[in-house]
Amino acid sequence: MSKSARSKNASRIQDRLIDELIGICRGIIADGVIEESEAIFLGQWIENHRELAEKWPANVVYARVTEMLMDGVLSDEEQNDLLTTLRDLTGEGSPLQEPNQATSLPLTKPEPEVDFSGKEFCLTGKFVFGSVEDCEETIVEVGGQVVESPETGTDYLVIGEFCSPDWVHTTFGRAIERAVELQQGGAAIKIISERRWVDALAGN
Repeated sequence: MSKSARSKNASRIQDRLIDELIGICRGIIADGVIEESEAIFLGQWIENHRELAEKWPANVVYARVTEMLMDGVLSDEEQNDLLTTLRDLTGEGSPLQEPNQATSLPLTKPEPEVDFSGKEFCLTGKFVFGSVEDCEETIVEVGGQVVESPETGTDYLVIGEFCSPDWVHTTFGRAIERAVELQQGGAAIKIISERRWVDALAGN
């Protein structure tokens, strides 16, 4: 097997494991409560798939669970915090939230100010505002620039409000992963929600 084929095969395996992880997270939060045993299982599952422990979004979940369980006890506050994290990851922010909404896990917090003039934007996902083309035209009209994928000089990645259940393997998910990598490398790119972007447009 060639190096390229091995790389593609490894990538497919990682994709399937990420799917499985998201499915596990959805199952854990289905009843709106996270038991300590469920948190331990989640941490052990990622530990048993070490190839994911360094890969977004598994690395975020793994770090949170490991930190919470360091003292051997999952407090009520930690349970609620982990519940929020898993809801953010799966795009199911609350029991009443519409299904298949975009993940909010990687969003820059606190929410940053959004400037348009001379700033570079990348859009990913499906937007309530309109088609991607409509969104891009709006950005250009208010003085911004648009790129197809996040780059070192990109100022904002805007995540559309809706996504598919397999978002992590789509261009949508890849753009988020790339933006997170850029941030980790020291780039100043900010990841914002469509809602934050629309609010900034209204005040522009």
